[in-house]
Amino acid sequence: MSPESAQVARGCARGGDGQGRQGEGYTDMAAVFGKRMRRTAMTTAVAAAAVAALAASQAPGATTDQARDDRAGAGAADSSPSPDGDSATGNSPYYTDLPPLHSPVPPTAKPGGGGVGTGDPEAGLPATVLEAYKKAEAAVRMSRPGCNLPWQLLAAIGKVESGQARGGRVDADGTTLTPILGPVLNGNGFAKITDTDGGAFDGDTTHDRAVGPMQFIPSTWENWQQDGNADGKKDPNNIYDAALGAAHYLCANGRDLAVKDDLHAAILSYNRSTEYLNTVLSWLEYYRKGTHEIPDGSGSLPGDRSDENRPSPGTSTPPLRPKPPASTPPKPLPEPQEPGKPGKTPDQTDTRPGTPKPPDKPEPPKPPKPPKPPKPADQVARLENAGAAELTATAGDAFAGRVAAKAETGSGRGVPKVKVRFTISGDTDTRFEGGARSVTVTTTGTGTATAPVIEAGERTGGFTVRARVVDRSLTAVEVPATVTARQADKLERTSDKALVCEPGKEFADQVEVEATYKGESAAGVAATATMIKSAQNGTANDKGPYFKDADGKPVRTLKGLKTDEDGKLLLPKMYADDTAGTYFVRIVTNGGATITVELKVAAPAA
Repeated sequence: MSPESAQVARGCARGGDGQGRQGEGYTDMAAVFGKRMRRTAMTTAVAAAAVAALAASQAPGATTDQARDDRAGAGAADSSPSPDGDSATGNSPYYTDLPPLHSPVPPTAKPGGGGVGTGDPEAGLPATVLEAYKKAEAAVRMSRPGCNLPWQLLAAIGKVESGQARGGRVDADGTTLTPILGPVLNGNGFAKITDTDGGAFDGDTTHDRAVGPMQFIPSTWENWQQDGNADGKKDPNNIYDAALGAAHYLCANGRDLAVKDDLHAAILSYNRSTEYLNTVLSWLEYYRKGTHEIPDGSGSLPGDRSDENRPSPGTSTPPLRPKPPASTPPKPLPEPQEPGKPGKTPDQTDTRPGTPKPPDKPEPPKPPKPPKPPKPADQVARLENAGAAELTATAGDAFAGRVAAKAETGSGRGVPKVKVRFTISGDTDTRFEGGARSVTVTTTGTGTATAPVIEAGERTGGFTVRARVVDRSLTAVEVPATVTARQADKLERTSDKALVCEPGKEFADQVEVEATYKGESAAGVAATATMIKSAQNGTANDKGPYFKDADGKPVRTLKGLKTDEDGKLLLPKMYADDTAGTYFVRIVTNGGATITVELKVAAPAA
């Protein structure tokens, strides 16, 4: 057996030691895998070679810029499961069947029009399952526009994880008719994951099990659960909920799935296995070439390919009817011949001995195929900055400038239809509009791609916006950006009431101020309050009024204060010691706004 075929055979063994998933919904998998191994013994090497070629063409390998962007988030791909089940499925076993080596047969409409067409059985997707995948794609296109998730990726993972919910065996709401559970993750051949859901999803209070058509382990579902069919529930056994949860999971960490490296990182995050990556990629490529809808419950499980030419379940072949004989027009009568000369009718050929056979008519030579034009990205010689040279914004605000890059040929001509990826790099919570950390934009007719608006987060400091051509190792365009703290340029009290307290007592009123910046309320502005010695001396006082810390001890300086959404700041309660006199509290904000408030400690009048 060749190394490639051995790898495929090991994949079948890994999928449950030749038995597939165990538990409810998987009782017939041993027969399926066994039958597949016997039936495909002659073609295993061919299939393995196809997977090897696919993996070679799409193997992970980021450019220098990409590696710098994603090294921290994606992690390293490993061909063996991580011991702690660090994946959506806990690295449970999966189907290892590969798609047919030929492209899907296009579906043909039913006689008389309407209905569901028939085509390649492996390219048929159950109606409800197919709708769930497409709804999930549409949803993340709105919520995560930079992800570029294709629904065919969900179909590929659904095929490998559960055989498309066991051939579409779901009810009208999309919930599986019987639970689909992976093996017990007790460390015996799989990852060891002790119970995280009290058995709520998988019925096991000792260890976790992967659940549902997309095979989420309970702890991962807890973080990524979604309500894909708007029924008010988030059920991993429902294909709409599970598909949408998987879509959000794959788009995590700002991934752009139109980029090869991010696509591979997303698949490996689902199950950290190189073999799993190659199997999903092969189904993704197959589904992209064409699919068709079939009735729910009629899909075939992996391995069920004994007759690939049979009609899909639920369809019938119309009986053959005898055809009437075609009418043949009469042949024309032969022309009269001159006496003494042999003749023949127009449809006769001279077959006398020695008569040379007329030469076959040569076929005209086929015109050569025109060479394929180079891809737009291959025409790009460099990427130039076409937008802001640097960016600055206050925390919480949108950056006024835009990042743009121009793809140019060696002569400086702009190249249209080039994919440019913009990435926000650095320790920052700043994101593109819509919440994505990276987006891919196609250049216009002038060769320019402009990134979406960038919205500053609350974390201050510098970061970099990087633009690079997808699938090319060209020098990236880098634009420095800075988020500055929120500021106020004016502080005013919200009340003019005098603040008076008896010695040893508590002030009846608290100090409240309002911060503004350029006449507008300044929300989220950092401030400090200090009891000072005098209006002219800003040194912290060691006597007089004070605040209390969490332990009830006196403090006379408060840091880390922040104005609310209306720009207002209310200081904590104040207390007076036994020393009478006039005192002051000073409040200073980021941006330099300052106010000094008078406090009086005096005995009551006789």
